[in-house]
Amino acid sequence: MRYLPHTKEDIDEMLAKTGLASLDELFKTIPDALKTKAPLNIPEGLSEWDLNEHMESLASTNIACKNYKCFIGAGSYDHYIPSIVPYLISRSEFATAYTPYQPEVSQGTLQGIYEFQTMITELLGMDIATASHYDCGTALAECALIALRKDRNASKIAVSSLVHPHHRQIMETYLHAAGYEMIQIPRTREGLTDLAALGAMEGIAGVAIQSPNFLGNIEDLSAFKAIADTQKILFIASFTESLAYGLLKNPGSCGADLVAGEGQSLGIAKGFGGPGLGLLAGTQKMMRNLPGRLIGKTKDANGDDGYVLTLATREQHIRREKASSNICSNNGLNAMTAAIYLATVGKIGIREIAQQNHDKAVYLKTALEMVGFESVFDSPFFNEFVLKAPKGFARKRADLISNQCIFAGMDLEPYYPELKDHYLFCATETVSKKDMDQLAKEVQ
Repeated sequence: MRYLPHTKEDIDEMLAKTGLASLDELFKTIPDALKTKAPLNIPEGLSEWDLNEHMESLASTNIACKNYKCFIGAGSYDHYIPSIVPYLISRSEFATAYTPYQPEVSQGTLQGIYEFQTMITELLGMDIATASHYDCGTALAECALIALRKDRNASKIAVSSLVHPHHRQIMETYLHAAGYEMIQIPRTREGLTDLAALGAMEGIAGVAIQSPNFLGNIEDLSAFKAIADTQKILFIASFTESLAYGLLKNPGSCGADLVAGEGQSLGIAKGFGGPGLGLLAGTQKMMRNLPGRLIGKTKDANGDDGYVLTLATREQHIRREKASSNICSNNGLNAMTAAIYLATVGKIGIREIAQQNHDKAVYLKTALEMVGFESVFDSPFFNEFVLKAPKGFARKRADLISNQCIFAGMDLEPYYPELKDHYLFCATETVSKKDMDQLAKEVQ
C-alpha cells in the first residue's frame, strides 16, 4: 500500500467542516510547555527507490537466524514450520488481524478462531480459551489482575522468580499502575521454585508458576495447586514452550485455575521481539473473568452451524472507562496460524516433535558435559538446560557467533547475577546430531 498524504485542499475542506482555522487548533488542549518548539531532526525525504535501498542496507546489518545454528531458546524457539502453514495463512480469506465483529461476513475467520480455541483447550487441559492475546507476558499480567480483582482483601500476587524475566517486568508494569504489588518467590538450589517460601506467604490473591521454568526445569504444578487450595487463592500456570505439553502433564490436569503461555512455537517464525501469540485459558467458572474475545458456535436462521463473537464484555472498546482490560486486538492472524499448524501436525505429530526436542536436548547436554561443562541441576527438563561453562568459554562463544555462525547458549548472569558463567542451552528438532557434535567440538 502506498502512502497518500492529504493535499492542502483536503486539509482546508476538513478544517472548514470542523470550524477550525488551522491544524494547530486541533492540539490546543496540550499545554505549551509540553509542545516541542525546535524543528524535528528528521532528514529530507527520499525517493521510493532510494528509501528501499536504505532499508535494505539497514536490514543487512541484522543477523538472520536461518543462516545461523541457534542453541538459544529462552522464550523464543526455532521449530520447523510445514509449508502448508505460510501458504494457507497468506490467502486473502485469512490474511487479516481484524476482529470479526460482523459474523455475516466473517464466518471463515470465526470458525478458524473457534477451532483454535478448541485445540488450545485440548493442549492445555482447560475448559475454555480466549481468542488470543499479544504475548505470554500480557496474558500472564491479565491473569494476575483477575486474581486480584476476585480477592478484594488482597493487594499482592506471588510470582516465581523463575518466570521469564521479561514477563515479570510486564507484570510489574501492569500491577504497579493498578496499585498492586508483585512478590517474587525465590528459587531452590535445584533450580525450582521454593514451595516452602510460598507456603509462608500471607495476604496474596494468587500464585503464578512457569513450567518448564526459565532455567528449563519442570516444576511440580500439582504441589503448588495444593498450597493454593490451602490458602484459597488462584493458581496460575505459565509456560513459554507450548510444545512441551506434547509430553508433559498439562496444567489443567494439575488443577490450574488459569493458564497463560506463549504460542510462538505453534507455526510462528521467530522475530525481533515479535510477533508473539499470547495464550490464555481457564476453567469454566473463570469464563466471565477472562479478557479478550470468546468465539461461540450456534445455529443460524436456517438451522445451519454458525460462529459468532460471543463474549467481549471486558475491553475498553466495549465498556470504555469501566473496562477491566485494555486488550483490543486478538492477534487473530497468529491465532489462525497456530490453528493451521496444530491441525497439520495433529496429536501424534505434537508428541513426536516434543519427543525429538527432549531427546536432542539430552544428547546436547551429555555432549557438552563431556568437554568440560558442569551440570548444575538434577531436575527433569524438556528442551532447555543450564550448564556452568569452563574457563574461557565467553571468548569462544563470541568467536563462534562471529566466525562459525553459531549461537552457543545464553548468558544467565544479566538475569540471575549469582549464576555467573552459567549458560542456558536449548535444542529443538531443527538442530541435527552433526550440529550438536560440531558445537561440542568447537567449545572444548
